[in-house]
Amino acid sequence: MNKVLGYIFSPLFYIAFFSFLLIFHPIQWICYRVFGYKAHKKSVDILNFFLTYSDLLMGASVSFRNDHELPLGRPIIFIANHQSMYDIPALIWFLRKYHAKFISKIELTKGIPSISYNLKYGGGANIDRKDSKQAISEIIKLGRRMKENNWSTMIFPEGTRSKTGQLKPFQVGGIATLLKIVPQALVVPVAIENSWKLVQYGTYPLSFGERLRWTVLTPIEPAGRPVEEVVAEAETAIRMQLRQVIADS
Repeated sequence: MNKVLGYIFSPLFYIAFFSFLLIFHPIQWICYRVFGYKAHKKSVDILNFFLTYSDLLMGASVSFRNDHELPLGRPIIFIANHQSMYDIPALIWFLRKYHAKFISKIELTKGIPSISYNLKYGGGANIDRKDSKQAISEIIKLGRRMKENNWSTMIFPEGTRSKTGQLKPFQVGGIATLLKIVPQALVVPVAIENSWKLVQYGTYPLSFGERLRWTVLTPIEPAGRPVEEVVAEAETAIRMQLRQVIADS
């Protein structure tokens, strides 16, 4: 039934989703060019509110849980599993007060309304996966911006999306580089649940009626600890959360 209803409602979802991207592209341009970073970020936040709740058109439920008092005056490295492109709007919206920036493929900085513009001018790192020197340089620059502005960063250490929801081993590299530049950063795991189900049949149809969840887990103090240990702890926390969801379902 999820697939059958997906054939009906996916066109409505895509019309809404891409309409928001088109509408907010010139809004972003004006905000950034005329009013600067704060106005641009506000426009991006509002865009991602609409993108996040476009999921309701697919009969999805959207839930974000954060039971932790995270600091606003300290950089944070958010570490999350990655299941689909629909993970990202919710992370931008729900974590908006932490100024979370993303490490993205440089190919995404061209040709996508709103998204490409934000990646180019929003303060994140756009890396060339075929050029390790460029990638490291971009991450170092991001770390410096985090340090100067008390911004945060969202990292998907699996390296690629999981199409089945099964957690892949976490990679340490990007996190290690950031912690060298921003050793005072707090590490915070975030578990993403069920967004892979939304695209389990591919781009069309999307699956109808999925329960989409984002859960902030216990923060980890990295000071004085090997990066490998910190990343392993974050991976374990996310893995346990995903297992608990399966057990409760």
